[in-house]
Order: sequence, then structure tokens, then C-alpha cells
Amino acid sequence: MERILPGHGSGGKLTQELIKDLFLKHFDFEELKKLQDASYVFVGGLKLAITTDSYVVKPVFFPGGNIGKLSVCGTINDLAVSGAKPLFISAGFILEEGFSTNDLERIVESMANTAKEAGVRIVAGDTKVVEKGRGDGIYINTTGIGIVLRELSPNFAKEGDVVIVSGFVGDHGISVYLAREEFEMELNVESDCAFLSGMIEKILPFEGLRWMRDPTRGGLAGVLCEFSEVSGLGVEVYEEKVPVREEVKFVCEMLGFDPLYLANEGKVVVIASEKDADKILEVLRRFPEGKDAEVIGRITSDFKGVQLVTKIGGRRRLEPLEEDPLPRIC
Repeated sequence: MERILPGHGSGGKLTQELIKDLFLKHFDFEELKKLQDASYVFVGGLKLAITTDSYVVKPVFFPGGNIGKLSVCGTINDLAVSGAKPLFISAGFILEEGFSTNDLERIVESMANTAKEAGVRIVAGDTKVVEKGRGDGIYINTTGIGIVLRELSPNFAKEGDVVIVSGFVGDHGISVYLAREEFEMELNVESDCAFLSGMIEKILPFEGLRWMRDPTRGGLAGVLCEFSEVSGLGVEVYEEKVPVREEVKFVCEMLGFDPLYLANEGKVVVIASEKDADKILEVLRRFPEGKDAEVIGRITSDFKGVQLVTKIGGRRRLEPLEEDPLPRIC
């Protein structure tokens, strides 16, 4: 690797290689080596979770959200799926000379409203401006801190556990793609951009809860591949059980995308015991963000990796992608 490629920021194989071969070689800290959405740290006897993320989505406004709402929801969700109660967020802005202050105010107002609704405080910030033509409008970095209510890990999973997804997959990826107007299609597909902390907190008490992840870059398939790599267990996914909207299927079939690899910004993947699966589903379905939750797969020790059981009974191995099929999606 001599030069950075777009795929190095996609969450796929190239990203993992960059992290393991370059960053972890120098950032030799135990908290980072677990490669989870948030790290657990102890401060004065308190167990905290901390996460950071940068947002470069293009366009910055899309059906169902904008870069500001996305940045707050994404940070909250990274903390929530790590078993933490989100408390504080910092916000850093990289602005391009000439960016509209009206658009900036819409973005900041959206961030403030989303944080308030989620019960999270934005407590620190920074602003930098780069020359025109050097920044593509606006980039946002956010860091989140929360109190750990329950530690979760892929290594807690056991054979026979089930895989739950909280709703339709691929909505965000297709919504942003259509908003780029690369193809003129009148389809009503909105991003699922939403914070899930309230819903997730309600399932934390279940003893059979093992691990969670929000399937952003790399989508559902990417998250399950990472889970298998860390846990050493296999994942069997049932294609007929995975919820995908007809509009999303239509765009994917026309353009050759696989909805299992498309980004989501308001979904959670849950690994839980079969014993508690129905109770977890019942709780998720009480919330608007989880009303379409389904059991879509099972954990096995028969193989390592992820296998899709197709609607006709065949099997297809799901591999992590080299790079995201839709760059600049979050």
C-alpha cells in the first residue's frame, strides 16, 4: 500500500487492512485492539464508552435527514450498541469557503434538535475553514461519551444463538444514492437515519443478549462478516427473512447492488440466545424504529464466515467487500 484509495474509508477489506497494518502498528493500545464501535475505559471508578466518527456524506441533505442529524444519530448509535447510555457529544466542523450559512444553520439546528430529543448534550466543538474547492462544502467529526450499562462482545455469542435485525435494510444507501441524481427515478425511499438509544436500552436487561452493532458502512453482510472474524463462529442468514423494501430491491436489481451490503443509519443487528429472542423481538416491535424487526439467521460452529441460504435453498458465501459500492454514504 503506497497510496490511500477511496476504498480505505469504506469499512471493507481495505479499511481493515489500513487499521491493522498501519494504525494499530503505532496506536498500540488495548482499547483499540478490540475493533468495536466504542472503546471501554475506566475514569475515576466509572466505566465509560467512547467513540468517534467523521461524516462526509454527499449530498449533505437527503430524504430523511442531513449530515448533521446523521452525525448525531450515528454517534449515539455507536454508543448504544456498545451497551452504553449516551451522554455527551463533541462536534468538529470542517467548512469550505463559500458554504451557505443558511445551510449550516439548518444542519446545526438539526443536530441540536436530535441531541435534545435523545437526551444527549453537545458540550464541545471546533470549526475550521478551508479554501474554496478544498472541502466539498462541509465535513463533521463527532465524539461521543456514555456510561456503560452492560459490556457486550462477539466473544459472548454461542452456537444456536439467533441473529435479529430491527427492520428494512438498505434504505439509507439507496436514499442517498438517488439524492445524487445520477439516475432520474421517482421513488419514495427515505433514509432510516434515527437514534436508537431509547429502544436499545430496553433490551439490555435480557440475559441472553450477546452483542449488537449498527450496520452502517458495509451493511448487514459487512457487520456479520466482522462478527464471524472476531468470534470464530459462523453465521447462517436466511434470505427470505431479511426485510428489504420493494423500492430498494428494484434499484438494486436494476443497478447491480446487493441490499445486504448497503449502509443503514437507523438499524441494529442483535445476537441473542434463542430463549430470549421472542422477548427481544416483542420489545423492539414496540418502537417505530423496530416495528419490522425479524429473526434472520442463526449462529453455528459448523463453519466460519457468513453463508446466505437463498430462497430456493442454495447457499452463497457472503464475503467482506474490498470497498463500499456507494462511497460518501455517511
